[in-house]
Amino acid sequence: MSSKTLDRSLVLDAVRVTEAAAIASWTNVGRGDEIAADQAAVDAMRNALNELAIDGEIVIGEGERDEAPMLYIGEKVGTGKGPAIDIALDPLEGTTLAAKAMPNALAVMAWAPKGTLLNAPDTYMDKIACGPGLPAGVIDLDRTPAENVLALAAAKGVDPSHITVCVLDRPRHAEIIASVRSVGARVYLITDGDVAGVINTTDPSTGIDLYVGSGGAPEGVLACAALKCVGGQFQGRLLFRNADERARAAKWGITELDRKYDLHDIVRADAIFAATGVTWGNLLEGVVYKDGFVHTHTLVMNSSTGTVREVRMKRKA
Repeated sequence: MSSKTLDRSLVLDAVRVTEAAAIASWTNVGRGDEIAADQAAVDAMRNALNELAIDGEIVIGEGERDEAPMLYIGEKVGTGKGPAIDIALDPLEGTTLAAKAMPNALAVMAWAPKGTLLNAPDTYMDKIACGPGLPAGVIDLDRTPAENVLALAAAKGVDPSHITVCVLDRPRHAEIIASVRSVGARVYLITDGDVAGVINTTDPSTGIDLYVGSGGAPEGVLACAALKCVGGQFQGRLLFRNADERARAAKWGITELDRKYDLHDIVRADAIFAATGVTWGNLLEGVVYKDGFVHTHTLVMNSSTGTVREVRMKRKA
């Protein structure tokens, strides 16, 4: 059922949707206005989704209905005639990055058959992730970062000094950073955009071996969809700061508040993942206007066929 739901036309549709959001948000890159950049991406992504022959429902979006006028959790998108799918999206992952014209801002979307994506509440999540081709269980959220580095180095047959760990540059991650460096591994700090941080573990050309740290739970779902397509590994545990966040989790049917989720708990069926670069980064080039044309660079993956494609689009601006 999953492979039939995620047919080839949906892969191409996913590319068109993230391309539209990336191009729209690019007009605000470097202008210092995060809200305008995000709104442009939201408008474009919603319009593109509503043109598709799908019965789509947003399960990871811009927030709950009272917080977001569009692309809110529970919103129906598409024509209503077509496959029933769950949609996780971030029209502009890295709003600050785009506003400041910094690397790795992306337009990101994932979809899977209806009822198969975790309805993650808008809370933090402890995360650890690595790319494909490694023994099952090589990483574990309950180990220290140093222990995970040593296990990963042993699995890859390299010295720990050859391992690079991506971490969000936040005060809360000081112990993680110290632990990683204590065994000689390198730390690659990012200011924002932990979806891109996780995805970087899937491509050896980025030089990133491991992602560790806490970030948004919705972004964890998007990252898992990408890892599902390439055979990477992920573990996450929701973090709750107050009673309101625990109530949000209960609203979405989450009762095991301390549960350690793995990749297949979060994305329970085949998935399609697409990301288009807004600004240039480790993995994707940003939007470029040149000689009257607009150019985009998109990574699209389909777990049902095991395919990963880079799509470069050029059209008249």
